[in-house]
Amino acid sequence: MKSASILTLAFLLAACGSNNDTAPPPETASVDQTAPSDMIEPAGTPATPVDAAGYISKAGAGDLWEIESSRALLAKSTNADVKAFAQMMIDDHGKSTAKVKAAATAAKIDVAAPKLDVDQQKMLDEIKAADAAGIDAIFLAHQATAHDAALALHKDYAASGDTPALKTAAAEILPVVEAHRAELTKLAAKR
Repeated sequence: MKSASILTLAFLLAACGSNNDTAPPPETASVDQTAPSDMIEPAGTPATPVDAAGYISKAGAGDLWEIESSRALLAKSTNADVKAFAQMMIDDHGKSTAKVKAAATAAKIDVAAPKLDVDQQKMLDEIKAADAAGIDAIFLAHQATAHDAALALHKDYAASGDTPALKTAAAEILPVVEAHRAELTKLAAKR
C-alpha cells in the first residue's frame, strides 16, 4: 500500500512538472485577481530582495506596519505587557527606519515614502477592527508573522545584499528583530 502511494505521488509530481501544450505561454498567462492575496506571488519575485531598492521598500513597509499596528493596539488594549511591547515596536522600528534611511543616504540612494503591501494592510485593518477583548491575540499573531518576514528580510540582505552600507544596517537591525521575536514568544506563553 505504501509503495502504491509513493508511486501515485511520483506520477502526480511528474504531471505537475510536465510541459502541458494546452497551457498558455508564460507571457500570456494571467493571475486570478480573486485568489487570496497570500497565494499571489509574481513569478521570479524573491521573498526577500537582495537589491537595494527592494530591501529599502520592504524594510520601510515593515517598519511602517509595525508602528501603525502598534498605535492601533495602544488605542484599545488594556494588557500592560502587550502595550509595553507595542510601545517598544514604535520606538525600535522608528530607529530601524532611521538606520536604513541613513545607510541609503550614505550610498546616495533616494528613499521613497514607505507603503504597506496588500497583506500588511489586511493585517492592519484586522487589528483596527478588533474589539478590546480580542485585539491582543490578533495583534500578537500578526506581529509574529511580520517579525518572521522581517527576520528573513534583514538576514538575507545582510548576507547577500548589493549595497555595503545597507548590508551593515541590516546586520545591525537583525538582533533587534530577533529580540522582538523572542519577546513575542514570551508574551504568547503568558496567554
